Amino acid sequence: MELLRVTEADAEELVAIYAPYVLETAVSFETEVPSVEEFAERIRTISAKYPYIKAVEDGVILGYAYAAAFKWRAAYDWSVESTIYLRGDQKRKGIGKILYNALEESLRDMGILNMNACIGYPRCEDPHLSMDSPLFHEKLGFQLVGRFNYSGCKFGRWYDMIWMEKMLGEHTENPEPVRFGQWKICQ
Repeated sequence: MELLRVTEADAEELVAIYAPYVLETAVSFETEVPSVEEFAERIRTISAKYPYIKAVEDGVILGYAYAAAFKWRAAYDWSVESTIYLRGDQKRKGIGKILYNALEESLRDMGILNMNACIGYPRCEDPHLSMDSPLFHEKLGFQLVGRFNYSGCKFGRWYDMIWMEKMLGEHTENPEPVRFGQWKICQ
């Protein structure tokens, strides 16, 4: 397996990975699968500033991870929101950990200090949403920092949303500027 930059040419394969999360789960709060063209635009916009990484084996994308702006105001420059999706048949094989570790190192190399994750959270046992994502993030050193009740309605059910964060570096009085667009895959 190798880690590579996602390109716009990967949009169709990434949509195929993402679609089951939209259609069958509350992992994503999107309710309609984006078009390949829309996904390509998302890739173009995000990867211009932030890491967008895919795990590939024998020419097949197994999963992808990326970071995007936490908020678009300058004082938030050192914070990102992270995202990861794996093909359904690639879960629990360590690929997510490899992708997220590479994403984290790439962000740290850019000067990012806060890695945040917005995660759908079930209010009770649920066929559309498990505890996998919160537990995954916790194992990687993220800590719960907030919970918003009844934040999203999907499949006729209300879901909470939690925020988890991981500090990637020291928060000094005058931090170095983030090196947007100057990211590489750090492994």
